[in-house]
Amino acid sequence: MTLIQLRYLVAIADSGLNITLAAERVHATQPGLSKQLRQLEDELGFQLFVRKGKSLDSVTHAGQHVLERARTILAEAANIRSIAANLRNDARGELRIATTHTQARFALPAAIGALSVLYPQVSVHLQPSRDAEVLAQLEAGRVDLAVISTAGAPPGIGIALPAYRWHRVIVAPQGHPLTSSGQPPSLDQLAALPLVSYESSLKAESSLRRAFEAADLRPHIVMTAGDADLIKTYVRAGLGIGVLAEMAMLDSDTDLDTLPADHLFPQCTTWIVLRRESVLREYVLEFIAQFAPHLDRRDVVRAMAADTVPPEWPAVPHWRERPVAPLPDAA
Repeated sequence: MTLIQLRYLVAIADSGLNITLAAERVHATQPGLSKQLRQLEDELGFQLFVRKGKSLDSVTHAGQHVLERARTILAEAANIRSIAANLRNDARGELRIATTHTQARFALPAAIGALSVLYPQVSVHLQPSRDAEVLAQLEAGRVDLAVISTAGAPPGIGIALPAYRWHRVIVAPQGHPLTSSGQPPSLDQLAALPLVSYESSLKAESSLRRAFEAADLRPHIVMTAGDADLIKTYVRAGLGIGVLAEMAMLDSDTDLDTLPADHLFPQCTTWIVLRRESVLREYVLEFIAQFAPHLDRRDVVRAMAADTVPPEWPAVPHWRERPVAPLPDAA
């Protein structure tokens, strides 16, 4: 049994049992991956997958147990490599981040830009995804950390570090009656208008949907998108009124009117989520320091080592008051 075989096994499971896709992800040939899988099954004495012809149909019961252990072994092997790299003061590596399109487009560029100055030999790989897929990528070990938002409790997996708080805003074309009245809009007014919002707004657990339901109202959502820029595009096209994260509004959006929605919808928090029992590279700690400068590095290290989060992190800044770390010198 080898780490390569276990890596291939996990890759097959995470690729939906598609061996061609798994081979691409681990930079192997399909025959080579299939050969390693057969050798692992021969050594174990049972099949890890149910086969239908030449295709894999499902993971066997025994295979589920092996997969769980394989993920643990690969995670610990990665931790050993991280420990060794930190002891060598190795400044090279990769930072893989799963996040939403809004965070990737509007919140992360400054922190990633600062990181690239301090660690020019670290490559950053962003994987923008839908909300439901972000944490799944972290759980599967495909990324080093996740950046995601909730309107209530922190994410239920991993160790969640609070980065900043934010609210939604209401966006309309210039001169729209909703924004020209000079009065804050009400939920009744919004319920009577076509709305363009995030895909998550369609879910039963959506805090936007729950706000309307609490007032015995039903929002008229005519379009959803995972990308805030798309929401603004279709607001400009006259499809409806936009409801989106405040950090998605730029100084260049002068053709749109923006109204605060703090009084209508609950506050959200953006979290940095890390896998439990993982050893962080120094550049990961630096990224956290750049993205959430109110978090003390020692507290983050302590939380990871103890596998517990401090009962109270320091006051989490709001997006509008968020400190911006100065870009470090290349030297």
